[in-house]
Amino acid sequence: MPTDTLLVVSIKKQIMFLYNGGQCVKAYVISTSKLPPSCIENSLGTPWGLHQVSEIIGSNCPMGTVFKGRVDTGYLFRELPPEEQEKNLITTRILRLKGLEHGKNLGGRVDTYSRYVYLHGTNHEDKLGKPASSGCIQVSNKDAVELAKLVPVSSFLIILKDEQIGD
Repeated sequence: MPTDTLLVVSIKKQIMFLYNGGQCVKAYVISTSKLPPSCIENSLGTPWGLHQVSEIIGSNCPMGTVFKGRVDTGYLFRELPPEEQEKNLITTRILRLKGLEHGKNLGGRVDTYSRYVYLHGTNHEDKLGKPASSGCIQVSNKDAVELAKLVPVSSFLIILKDEQIGD
């Protein structure tokens, strides 16, 4: 069952708004894909449209935990060798997304869930505010912890490709 919580992502502005009960309660600086938005598999673009948070992973992990294949590796990103730290890692928390619009972000070659597109923490917080990911929505590790507490599973998340918010 859907919740009263809604996340609205503006790819254009690299910002995400958290709504609760119809009221905007917070804005988060994010990073979406460094490539153009895309819903097609292997494009590495951030998909647009209506999504739902299907799962929250890592709720009991320390901040900075690195995940591979949605599994805690047992390492914090600062503990990894420099060449690993250069990579764009999935850290702290994962809010796994499921597309809800058949033919746009659900089913076949456009399925957000099977593309493993998440909202997650990043080891490159200095790049937040500009496109830097491989398709996911990245937030600071502190914000990832907060969002995992504030956003229940089944909450809606809408990703806006070109639209402007607040203009």
